[in-house]
Amino acid sequence: MTGNSLDNNIVKKIKELKNNSGTHSPSVDTIMKECPELVINIDACFLSNPYATDLFMKFLHEDLIDNNRLRDVLEFYPPQNREIAKYISKAINVDQKKIFVGNGAIEIIQGILHNFVQNKICIISPTFSSYYEFVKDGIDIVYFPLLKEEKYLLDPKKYVEFVKKEKPDTIVIINPNNPNGGYLKQEDFFYIISNLDEVNNIIIDESFIHFAYEDIELSQITSEELTDKYSNLIIVKSMSKDFGIAGLRAGYAVMNSEKIDVLLRSGYLWNVSGLTNYFFKVYSEKTFIEKYNVERKKYIMNTSMFLDELKNIKGINVYPSKANFALIEIENGMTSFEFTLDLLVNHGIYVRDCSDKIGLDGEFVRIASRTVEENLQIIKAIKEIICV
Repeated sequence: MTGNSLDNNIVKKIKELKNNSGTHSPSVDTIMKECPELVINIDACFLSNPYATDLFMKFLHEDLIDNNRLRDVLEFYPPQNREIAKYISKAINVDQKKIFVGNGAIEIIQGILHNFVQNKICIISPTFSSYYEFVKDGIDIVYFPLLKEEKYLLDPKKYVEFVKKEKPDTIVIINPNNPNGGYLKQEDFFYIISNLDEVNNIIIDESFIHFAYEDIELSQITSEELTDKYSNLIIVKSMSKDFGIAGLRAGYAVMNSEKIDVLLRSGYLWNVSGLTNYFFKVYSEKTFIEKYNVERKKYIMNTSMFLDELKNIKGINVYPSKANFALIEIENGMTSFEFTLDLLVNHGIYVRDCSDKIGLDGEFVRIASRTVEENLQIIKAIKEIICV
């Protein structure tokens, strides 16, 4: 579809698909199936590194397709959870007994919340909705609000004071945070965990940490080794974003080995596929990681340029991000739904309408960074919409 008019039938379908997806977004596949008249050229709603996807595809093609091994991966059972953890252990240099493999981070989040939260959980707002949606009935949820006037960045001292006052047994921090990309520096992160010994479970979701950096070399940051010192620390890691493999549903968590035992007794024996097992095997190979880090740094630089270009567009406000996406506020009078619908229908670009996000006051949209060419198309389209 082209032009400025929006077909009422399309508007109705998009609203229905969004409502059916709850606080998440319908996939491009779902939208295309229900709205075949639409042409979607760029998926800037879901958050993944496209260069890493290309890299993994090369390894998969050479190993499984060229060598005629794909059938084995599909036909036979993959190893059990503890065996796959050995690959991750080799990659991140953490004891395999402290690693739990998940069918995506979502399964890990649910397992942690259902097994270890006893009475009260503190969740930052805004943040990833699954952390409050998956909490069991009877658990008290308290929210620590990130403030618009503070650019939705976390103040570590205020946060620690809040947690000590509320006395939850579990806290959750996504770093960088989703949906705004706000990053908690390592010194501030250490301040928080070192001052909250009394909290039973400190959940740190590092699903976007590969895109953050604190030096000019863009050195990779992680907190997984700190689980040796802090037994209450739980690190959650999705592989979908940084490695561009959301379709595989791959994630892991690092935590106290006793907690791992509890999860494995809860039925997570064969919870990931043969293709996911293959990914983790590749993930443990030095050659792959070296090549991945080249692609990671290239993507970070491209994303930085993309964010700078967004900041130069009048009519939107771009919030600070160290992730692979930007949270923007529409300031030209359009609603976030009108903006996202215009991008989708008239420009073939799919982005995330954040009107359902708890803790966001305004017209907000989240836009993922893609390839250089795709980012240029996104910038051009936004300028056409905002500057009319």
